[in-house]
Amino acid sequence: MTDGQDFIQEAAERAELVEKLLAIGTALSSTHNLEELLSLILTKSREITYSDAGSVYLIQSNSDVPRLLFKVAQNSSKPATSFREFAMPLTQNSLAGFVALTGTTLNIADAYELPPDVPYQLDQSFDQSIQYRTRSVLVLPMQNQQGETIGVLQLINRKVAPGIVITPENALAVTQTYSEGEERIVRSLASQAAISIERNHLQDSIENLFEGFVRASVQIIEARDPCTSGHSERVADLTVRLSEEVSDLRHGPLAPVHFSDRHIQEIRYAALLHDFGKVGVPEAILSKAKKLFPFQLEVVRNRFALARRGLELECAQAKYRHLIAHPQTLLEHTQADHGQTETSGCAHCQAIATYDQNLAAQLDQLETYWELLQEANEPRILAEEPLRQLKEIAAFTYRDIDGTEKPLLTPAEVEQLIVRRGNLTLEERDAIQAHVTHTYQFLKRIPWTKELQNVPGIAYGHHEKLDGTGYPQGLKAAEIPVQSQIMAIADIYDALTAGDRPYKRGLPAIAALKILRQEATQNKLNLDLVDLFEQREVFTILGHNLTV
Repeated sequence: MTDGQDFIQEAAERAELVEKLLAIGTALSSTHNLEELLSLILTKSREITYSDAGSVYLIQSNSDVPRLLFKVAQNSSKPATSFREFAMPLTQNSLAGFVALTGTTLNIADAYELPPDVPYQLDQSFDQSIQYRTRSVLVLPMQNQQGETIGVLQLINRKVAPGIVITPENALAVTQTYSEGEERIVRSLASQAAISIERNHLQDSIENLFEGFVRASVQIIEARDPCTSGHSERVADLTVRLSEEVSDLRHGPLAPVHFSDRHIQEIRYAALLHDFGKVGVPEAILSKAKKLFPFQLEVVRNRFALARRGLELECAQAKYRHLIAHPQTLLEHTQADHGQTETSGCAHCQAIATYDQNLAAQLDQLETYWELLQEANEPRILAEEPLRQLKEIAAFTYRDIDGTEKPLLTPAEVEQLIVRRGNLTLEERDAIQAHVTHTYQFLKRIPWTKELQNVPGIAYGHHEKLDGTGYPQGLKAAEIPVQSQIMAIADIYDALTAGDRPYKRGLPAIAALKILRQEATQNKLNLDLVDLFEQREVFTILGHNLTV
């Protein structure tokens, strides 16, 4: 071969190497999974150097004692050999440990023939266990941009030609020492790999940071509304499970809908944070168990007590005035007490008894009013007769301690008690419903990544109905994101079945599913999603079943 041909071949080989390195760089920058990244680093390094085997170690410095993690291993001649991740002390006794601690590169011609004055040795027991022979070894530190060693790349047995299977018998004949050029190339590749690994760690740190933020936000929600503790987590579990079921469909009206892993993460965050806006709702309304707040009921109870005392006092005063006006009556009563005379048939005595009878009737009426009020205070559907009687109570007045006439119930209390369904007035319900808008305004201020940019919109639509009767925007079917439609089903199901609400008892799964289906047939919820929710028994993720 002429010098010109040698030059052309060498140039072609260099160009091919550059292409390989560029391809490796592209692959490293596009890989986000750490295990895949480490495997890719080792595979490409072996390909470039014709290495038969190799391994990657990472330094674990976040523990009390720094350790070296054996993360990935490959061996072309022993492909069936299984390798498991393990940790080993970070000392200079091993090849990888020495390189990790010193930052120097080891290029060893024969690992079985090491100089006696070096601190490191090769553990030959591993070779013996798999019937292998390690000869040439190249061990390089993977250093980040700050020059810190974050891991070690170890290449074993540079072959004289690709495709050779190495055995203990032919290892000396088919392997060779790593050249200085290969060392430079792999050192550069190791540095690039270190940057990719650090980027991966940074990405994981950011995701862990945000995960912690979301968890803390959920904890804040539950601290504000303890009676719904666990609701956000359960809704997230149901929403994610139903989304995965939708994504697996290959036929039917939901078949075009598909969610990637990132989409599922986006849906999960939206579900976890869907009630965050409750931090802007007054705590008394959030934890309201009955129609009247506890402090209001206590005030009304005191009014009833004053009314009773007032009636008793008025009766006593009326009898006193009667006796003063008819002193003979007082004398007759006194004599009767001493057995000196008979008072039966006495008109004045009958008048006194009438006062007592009227008082008893008034007190009985007051007790009836109190029992009716307590019944009306429960968050149940109110019938017409109790409504009429509540208005009768509202017309009842008593004399306060300052002598003024006051109503037994204030207009505000009457308004709360005559709520026909549930325990919230229109104003209080508006305050509760405003949590959706508060949630959206909070979430849209977060600089979401491209993969999570729909979190605010998904959470914003979870109380919308397909027929436009939902809130806060009154959207119709085509305007509501399918993720929000999925979350709506999860949210309603958990609200129906949760047993920790102070204002209602949790329903069994079969009853909740019946209500969901009714809502779907009335075009409130997506019927296809409700069918899938029931058919795939998504609710079992909460430990529920269809037994009554």
